[in-house]
Amino acid sequence: MAGIYIHIPFCKQACHYCDFHFSTSMKKSEAMVLALAKEIILRKDEFKDEMVETIYFGGGTPSILKNEDIQLLIDTVYGNYKVTSNPEITLEANPDDLSDERIVELANSPVNRLSIGIQSFFEEDLKLMNRAHNASEARKCLETAVKYFDNITADLIYGIPGLTNDKWKQNIQTLLDLGIPHISSYALTVEHKTALEKMIEKGSVPALDEGMAHEQFLMLVDILEANGFVHYELSNFGKPNYFSRNNSAYWLGKKYIGIGPSAHSYNGINRSWNVSNNTFYLKALEENKLPSQLETLTKADRYNEYVMTGLRTVWGVSIDRVENEFGTGYVKYLLENAQRFLDDDKLMLENNILKTTKKGKFFCDGIASDLFWV
Repeated sequence: MAGIYIHIPFCKQACHYCDFHFSTSMKKSEAMVLALAKEIILRKDEFKDEMVETIYFGGGTPSILKNEDIQLLIDTVYGNYKVTSNPEITLEANPDDLSDERIVELANSPVNRLSIGIQSFFEEDLKLMNRAHNASEARKCLETAVKYFDNITADLIYGIPGLTNDKWKQNIQTLLDLGIPHISSYALTVEHKTALEKMIEKGSVPALDEGMAHEQFLMLVDILEANGFVHYELSNFGKPNYFSRNNSAYWLGKKYIGIGPSAHSYNGINRSWNVSNNTFYLKALEENKLPSQLETLTKADRYNEYVMTGLRTVWGVSIDRVENEFGTGYVKYLLENAQRFLDDDKLMLENNILKTTKKGKFFCDGIASDLFWV
């Protein structure tokens, strides 16, 4: 099984924390949709022996597109690839795009999963992050969406300056009260060359408090697990049968094709990525060229990636798999470097599977980097 990711490189406005590739100008949107469809066709031979089980519209803001554009891209996938009978088709959407009418339109389309970028239900947080929606739109779109979609995930951000623990609990509880079955939650981070970085440097926004973020992360884990959610990946919590099939495929090392500017692809041996420039991307597709670079992963690359993704998930890192795929030298290296984290109760080894403990989850990316083959 494999997946197709389609990057929609447009947004109404730039969130202060975002460093993803997008444009706030929609002038080239029609040409972009046609170029995306052309790339889907040009790359069909890459999956001639694969069954597509997920189609994911990410961005950017995919909900900024018209429904007929989304339908065209889905039809192009179906017309050129083998698609499973019950694929997961996810559309990332912002609340300001999800009017009642739009939600009904999407419910009548092949899209069967909505990923809604809520981030917060408090006006002051949304303004600080420069989100395009307001608190009222955040709540209202979910109240309507749950009437038409069974499979919904909502995003929340913690560690926002001024976000008290009480407000954070209210954000979580709002999603629980609405019956949202999957929640993705991330710590606010300061990415290089973003507006947030400049605001903190100027002192107009306080520096981020990692201790507060850690505390709110632990609150999130406790509350959601007490309400029947499985913490199956560092930033993702799902009720049983509501795990993201698309994201789980990434973490489990399945193949995927990334369509669109800046999109990445992976086939188990090579990783490739498209140019992060809309104009260059469009020009290349006009000439029937793929504007991508290719990297062949070394054994060390593949080991490091497995450790990084495995430690983020409930599935952990299999010692047996490391031995079978990489050899006994890698097993010895892994266990020797993991020992101090085992001693510190940040990692545990059960049934020959290395996993993070509750104490270690928040730090799993840093732990993984210390286990990388250098």
